[in-house]
Amino acid sequence: MYHLLLNDHLEAIDLATVLAQLPEWRRRQALAFRCEHQQLQNAVAYLLLCETLRQAYGIEEQPAFCYGPNGKPGIVGHPEIHFNLSHCNEAVICVTDDSLIGVDIESVKAFDEEVARYAMNDDELEQIYQAPRPDVAFTRLWTRKEAILKQSGQGLTNQTALRNLLRSDSLPLLTVESPDLRYVYSICES
Repeated sequence: MYHLLLNDHLEAIDLATVLAQLPEWRRRQALAFRCEHQQLQNAVAYLLLCETLRQAYGIEEQPAFCYGPNGKPGIVGHPEIHFNLSHCNEAVICVTDDSLIGVDIESVKAFDEEVARYAMNDDELEQIYQAPRPDVAFTRLWTRKEAILKQSGQGLTNQTALRNLLRSDSLPLLTVESPDLRYVYSICES
C-alpha cells in the first residue's frame, strides 16, 4: 500500500525556511527555477518525500537521487523504494511505495477544447462534454493519463498512444478531486 502526503497550503510556507532544510544539491536545484513559487514547489516536494520516507520506512537521512534510463528518479541505496512527486499551483504531492507508482496533480483550469481534442479519444471527449463541469472532467482524465505515464517512467511517444492510454491500461488508478475543486490528483499503482 502506498504512502501519500499532500500540502495544499503553499501560501503559508516561507521559502527561506524550507530552502534552509534542503541538502545543498536540492537547494541549488530549487533555486534554478526563476519563479519563487516554483522554487517553493520543488523544495516542498523534496521535504514531503523526506517525511514519507520517515513515516513509511523509518529513513531519517535526506535521500539522494539516482536516475533510470528514461530519467525516472530513484533513491540511492534504496532500490526497493519507489516514489513520485507532482505539483500544481495549489498543491504538492508525494507518494512512496514498494512497487512502481505514479502520481499527477493538476490545477482545475478553464477547459481548453484544442488540448482536449489533441489528448482525448472520442469516448473521453463525450464524457467531458456531458459532465456538469467539463474543466474538472478533463482534469480527471488528464491526471489519470499522466499518472500512468509517470508510473511506467516511459514517457509518451505519440498522440495516438496518449488518446488510447486509458483504454489499454488495466493498472489500478485512484482519482481524487479537492473539496473546493481547485485541483485533481490521480495515483497509478503497479
